[in-house]
Amino acid sequence: MSQEVNQAVEGPGGPLAPPGADVSPSPTAGEGPAESVFSGARRALTLGVVLSVSMVAFESLGVATVLPGIADDLHGLGAYGWGLSALMLANIVGTVVAGRAADRGGPARSMAAGTLVFAAGCAVAGAAVSWPLFLLGRALQGLGVGAVMSMAYTVIGLAYPEHLRARMFALLSSAWTIPSLIGPVVAGTLSDLAGWRGVFLLMLPLIAVAAALTLPGLRRLDRPAACAATPAGPWWRSPLAASILLTAGTALFLQALLLDNLALLIPLALAGPAVAVPALRRVTPAGTLRLRAGVGAGIGIRFLLCGVYFGSEAFLPLGLQELRGVHASPAGLGLSAGAITWVAGSAWQARRDGRAQGRTGSVTLGFAVLLAGLAVMAAAVLAEAVPPLVAVAGWAVGGFGMGVAFNAATTDTLEQAPAGRQGLVSGSLQLAQTLATGLVSGIGGAAVATAHRHGATTRAGLLFTFALTAALALAGVLLSRRLRPAPAG
Repeated sequence: MSQEVNQAVEGPGGPLAPPGADVSPSPTAGEGPAESVFSGARRALTLGVVLSVSMVAFESLGVATVLPGIADDLHGLGAYGWGLSALMLANIVGTVVAGRAADRGGPARSMAAGTLVFAAGCAVAGAAVSWPLFLLGRALQGLGVGAVMSMAYTVIGLAYPEHLRARMFALLSSAWTIPSLIGPVVAGTLSDLAGWRGVFLLMLPLIAVAAALTLPGLRRLDRPAACAATPAGPWWRSPLAASILLTAGTALFLQALLLDNLALLIPLALAGPAVAVPALRRVTPAGTLRLRAGVGAGIGIRFLLCGVYFGSEAFLPLGLQELRGVHASPAGLGLSAGAITWVAGSAWQARRDGRAQGRTGSVTLGFAVLLAGLAVMAAAVLAEAVPPLVAVAGWAVGGFGMGVAFNAATTDTLEQAPAGRQGLVSGSLQLAQTLATGLVSGIGGAAVATAHRHGATTRAGLLFTFALTAALALAGVLLSRRLRPAPAG
């Protein structure tokens, strides 16, 4: 389980976790002074793994920036949320499938398959002539992203000695920094000058280079001793079956929200959670769905944080471009600003970290600052009286709050994980992040579509979406006090 529903995706400014989010151990004192992650035979593998993560980060941030233009060109505004939800839900399945395949045959095949599927998804999305075909490409990308990111972290454990792993984790975190800074601007400029298809086609040579650097080193790790045995049991009770049911149930719910016929909408909207919730219970620690104080509440806090941040951010470029007439390049600045201040907030919290109760206070503070940033951003998107680029400043405030709360909640939740269950808790945190991003983005997209069907504008749909994410932030403020169980007695 720890390798199968683990490491959904990480990175700031998109549906992925930020640099500095998870705490890694420091190098040991016995490390040789000349040994490095770039030494000798490791050089190409290190470069390849870092480039693989960077290309995923660039694609995520770039597509988020130009997605409004794609939806407009392919007449997909009525299902806008699926532009992100398709990737995130497929990501869940890709992560689990890649983990199981790596357990059986080592990481090389999983990484090769994930890279190939990701490239195919970029090609399909870049060549799409209709919105459904574009969504197929996004789903293929999601399968590939899940496999690539899962294998990137698996490789660190297999190919690097313990005293170099902390450096590799830090490198993977930093691999998001440059894409966070330039990804939205490059994608927006490329879209303005040459069209949005160029964003996807640009990925293909990067994918080829990353594969050429990574795969030769991974093939040397394909030894039976490095692969865990597949646990026995009926297939329908396996993590793979649970991940498929969770994805299918969530997708059914989101698709139901796009229907105009209540006779179909209501039963399908009820059937989706009926399938997804039991599956979610099977792949998360006991007490998660009841938000039990401690680990369960910590996973719930991750869900709320990512629902607020990524669910709001998904509609920032759409609001600025559709409502305020801002071009793709400046509209993408908000994504970069949020990513940069996320890192700053995480660093600030790390410096003041030290007491468990202090972390609870940091989570509460982070939710409050995130809510304030969301209010400023939403006002700049929705109100004509507010200059549109004030939204960039607002989202910079929100990113700082996200960094503070995310770092504190993640650290405290992982510290409370029972011995031998750290992998399950870590995987559940990532699963909560991926699920929240896809779910809230899909609900927001359905709100925009419903507004259009009833003669309203995109503004009405975004008003509902930002009100929903604000409510999630308020719920996070209340839930943060449950991050630590009450002292006995």
